[in-house]
Amino acid sequence: MGSIPHILIVDDDPDLQALLTRYLDSQGMSTSAVGDGGAMDAFLASGEPVDLLILDLMLPGEDGLSIARRLKLERELPIIMLSARGEEIDRILGLEMGADDYLPKPFSPRELLARIRAVLRRPSTAGNAAAPAPEDSGLGFGPFRLDPESHRLTRDGREIPLTRGEYDLLKVFLEHPKRVLNRDLLLDRLKGHDRDPFDRSIDVRVTRLRKKIEDNPSQPVWIRTIWGEGYLFDPAGGSAP
Repeated sequence: MGSIPHILIVDDDPDLQALLTRYLDSQGMSTSAVGDGGAMDAFLASGEPVDLLILDLMLPGEDGLSIARRLKLERELPIIMLSARGEEIDRILGLEMGADDYLPKPFSPRELLARIRAVLRRPSTAGNAAAPAPEDSGLGFGPFRLDPESHRLTRDGREIPLTRGEYDLLKVFLEHPKRVLNRDLLLDRLKGHDRDPFDRSIDVRVTRLRKKIEDNPSQPVWIRTIWGEGYLFDPAGGSAP
């Protein structure tokens, strides 16, 4: 990412486009705005670098959930999803589709700015593929190795793609092995802003992460649930309770 982050806004509300463009530009960012998925695809295909996507859930044509799902398969691009519907199910669906954060409308531009900065502080994997980390670097467990420099997770040398949220969560677990971590502590470590006391995004991320590292996600051996308390990461891959 360059010194001036470029934010692409995908929202069909021209007033909101103008508000966010004006505000984010005033905060030292570069912004572009489009009104739907087709225009977004054309912009991304132009080759202009984009550091983060602000994506509305309700769009004409292809909706935001579908866009987030396919983008996560095509490229490593952080996504903050917006929605006029603030129900928990929308937030969970957005995170499951690959969004890095979720903000219900109406929202304060200052809160959006704080979330953008929090996501952008996480190092990008872009541009690191040609410079792999030394063989002995990284955090290992079982056949896995997490490289903090390139944000790559590998299993026996084969890369396992992670979203930024998944990477951050796994890194917290690796840094606190064999400790029960409750949701509040994990949210404090990962978000850095005021949280909803009923926020279930940690559970969503754990479920997504288990699907990528557990041989049997329904009987996890690496990330174990300690009922009523939180989660425990076992670097030895002990038997699930």
